[in-house]
Amino acid sequence: MAEIATVARPYAEALYQVARKGDLALWGAQIDAIAAVAGDEGVRQFADNPKVPAEQVYQVVVAASNQQLDPGVQNFLRAVIENGRLAVLPEAAAQFRALVNAAGGVADAIVYSAYPIAPEQLADVVGALETRFGRKLSATVELEPELIGGVRVVVGDEVLDTSVRARLDRMKLALSA
Repeated sequence: MAEIATVARPYAEALYQVARKGDLALWGAQIDAIAAVAGDEGVRQFADNPKVPAEQVYQVVVAASNQQLDPGVQNFLRAVIENGRLAVLPEAAAQFRALVNAAGGVADAIVYSAYPIAPEQLADVVGALETRFGRKLSATVELEPELIGGVRVVVGDEVLDTSVRARLDRMKLALSA
């Protein structure tokens, strides 16, 4: 995994240097879309086939992304494909997002919840989390029914687990000790 991160870093940094001169939000959405396509195993197998030309791989990724790509994003995607690095595109996109967030003083937060969270509830949760973590957060919600109730929040390498599952695990540990 470290190798992919190492290979992706120069791509993410170069992309950020070019993107910051334009609309970072637009570029971010487009990069996320093509990274999602590149993350598909079938697309990667197609791209790894030596009989398939780079231009055909490019066309497939663009078509599957359902995006009208900015010329700079098009050039980036072509460079990634021509260098045979389509597999690192999801990691490069994640590192790009991290660079954008760091420049804006924002951190990504993943909120794992047993149940869907309404937008107004999420706003309240994010407000409390921003106070707790001491920085502005960009939150996404992922459903994880195993939590039973409550939430588990991951911000970078920090985890805040207030789920029922975590409480039950702590009670089990205390009772068995």
